[in-house]
Amino acid sequence: MAEKIVGLISCLLCAVPFLIIGIFEPITFWSGDKTLKSKVKDVTAYNLEMGMLYQKCAFAFMLSGICCLISLGFGIVMLVLDCTAGVYLMYRSYKRILERNS
Repeated sequence: MAEKIVGLISCLLCAVPFLIIGIFEPITFWSGDKTLKSKVKDVTAYNLEMGMLYQKCAFAFMLSGICCLISLGFGIVMLVLDCTAGVYLMYRSYKRILERNS
């Protein structure tokens, strides 16, 4: 049971920064991107969509943590999917958000 709790806590610790960024201050997908100010025309809509994207990422990590409580193996599989396919899907969503607001 202890390993399931450790899995939950680890996933929640991954989710917290994404949740904080999503709620309080959306930032660019690539934090060092200095050209974003010249690309984005509708900053309010961009920030709203980026905030939602980060919140979805936080939800995925929380869901993985809950899966760790149910079954450690399933939770690990979910975590691996979050960190591989999830990052790819997040990047694609970022590109669509940037395209819509440019």
